[in-house]
Amino acid sequence: MVNSNTSCIKCVDGINTCIYCCGKLLKNGISRAKKQRYKCKDCNKTIVENYTYNAYFSYINKQIVILLTEGLGIRSIARILKISVSTLLKRIIAISDRVNLPVMTPESSYEIDELCTFVKCKSKRIWIVYAFERETKNIVGFNVGPRTNLTLKKVVDKVLKANPQVLFTDRLKNYKSLIHQCIHKTVRFGTNNIERANLTLRTHLKRLNRKTICFSKSEIMFKAVLKIYFGSVA
Repeated sequence: MVNSNTSCIKCVDGINTCIYCCGKLLKNGISRAKKQRYKCKDCNKTIVENYTYNAYFSYINKQIVILLTEGLGIRSIARILKISVSTLLKRIIAISDRVNLPVMTPESSYEIDELCTFVKCKSKRIWIVYAFERETKNIVGFNVGPRTNLTLKKVVDKVLKANPQVLFTDRLKNYKSLIHQCIHKTVRFGTNNIERANLTLRTHLKRLNRKTICFSKSEIMFKAVLKIYFGSVA
């Protein structure tokens, strides 16, 4: 789940002494935001009157998650929340580090599928491999990379640790060497639920929309956005 705790906003209003050393303050010009700037005579540090920094509001992280998972791009979110793009990117990474995917249910039924997209340029194709738990409808694990055994194995191994009753996949031949045939099923309509989740994923994440100019420039950022999304929809 997503943890949205942040620091409080720094606000200096009607100040007479330095907040760092309690020294005497002198006026020191106007900031770009047309706010009075002060300078301490003792420590030489500057302070801005009525200083505001939107990224430090307590609700900002929650707003980032909501907007990110409702189809807005990075620059759109930055404009709406009135924070810089660089600050937003750093905040997304920080949020993703605190996200935990749902716990898997032992002896349940799962579906695994791959979703193709690209990072940085269309020639750099990349696949999202993720596992869908049928009973809870949660995304319990994912990996990003080329469509190889190494990429698939990370997700498959995590599902196998939950001792699944049955594991549904498409007919990609790589799965045959990774999943025991007694629990592996490739029946018709076996992956209906995760295929529908693919459509929802493309609808909710701007960078996965078809025929859009939005795309990920960094694989690290791409994974962070996916982790936030999978953690928030649980």
